[in-house]
Formats: sequence, C-alpha cells, structure tokens
Amino acid sequence: MLSGCSGGGKSTVLEDLASRGFATVDEPGRRIVRDELATGGLALPWVDATGFAHRCIDTARADLAHHERDQWVFFDRGLVDADTALRHYEGGHCTGSSACSIEELQSYHKRVFFTPPWPELYANDEERQLNFTDAVDEYSRLLDAYERLGYSITVLPKVGVTERSDLILAELDLL
Repeated sequence: MLSGCSGGGKSTVLEDLASRGFATVDEPGRRIVRDELATGGLALPWVDATGFAHRCIDTARADLAHHERDQWVFFDRGLVDADTALRHYEGGHCTGSSACSIEELQSYHKRVFFTPPWPELYANDEERQLNFTDAVDEYSRLLDAYERLGYSITVLPKVGVTERSDLILAELDLL
C-alpha cells in the first residue's frame, strides 16, 4: 500500500513499480473523479464528499477482491484511505453499509509506505482541488488511522522515484 499526502508522489512511484513488472492499482479517488468529470456526475470531493467517499470504498473493495493474494500488488490508496475520508466527512462516525470492518481495513500487507507532505511536488489540477494545508491534515489523519490499525509505516524520503521504489522493494525483500 502506498498512502500519505496528496501530491506526494504516490502515483509516480506506482508507475515506476509497474514499469518493473509489478501489478499496480491506481488510486480509486482519481479514477472516480475522472469518471465523474467526464460524465457530469456529482460524486466529487468538492461537490458531494460523502458520496465520493462511499464510491471510493466500493471501488477499493472491488480492487482488493479483483487481485490474487499470492502475488505482489501495489495499491495507490485503498480502503483505509477511503474509510478515513468518510469518517472525516461524516464528523468521525461512519454509518451505513459502506462502513468498513476492522477485518477489511487490515486486508493489506502490514508494511505501508507513506509519501510525506512535499510542497515542491504538490500541484493542483482538475482532479485535485484540495489545497496543500488540507492535504497535510489528510496526511495526519491517514497516518493515525494506519497506526491504529497496526500497520508498520515507512515514510518515504524526499528523493527521486527510482530511490523510493528501490527502498520499497528492498524493505519487502523484492530487490
């Protein structure tokens, strides 16, 4: 799992891992925003944040179910990120059938890699309208959530993509 600050380089690392032959899964939120913008949908974080978070949970569940557990798959965000967003948008309380169980939230490999806030990399675009301060707040919530769930977190250094990928693969004994 790659998580952490929006705009911290997760997608770039994922692209590098894919180029090395590893299975990867793109961030649910980006895919949803792209789809909603293309179709005129409203499940966008700046229009209907709760609806967006529910869609992220559904997408992350489908992503997890789709991939074999006997091979390495690198995810750009997942259920913990979506559940944390939903809890934030709902004021800390998850309700309804899309709320994630502890078992679901602990479905990923115990080692999680975090991209820290990196203002020099951060950029808004049509799909990312979150400002940097909000992205840093999101990072803190995610770090707390992953720690509470018992994940071992490695914060990636602010170095080039090759070095970040090498560090991930080395920590997982895949290099």
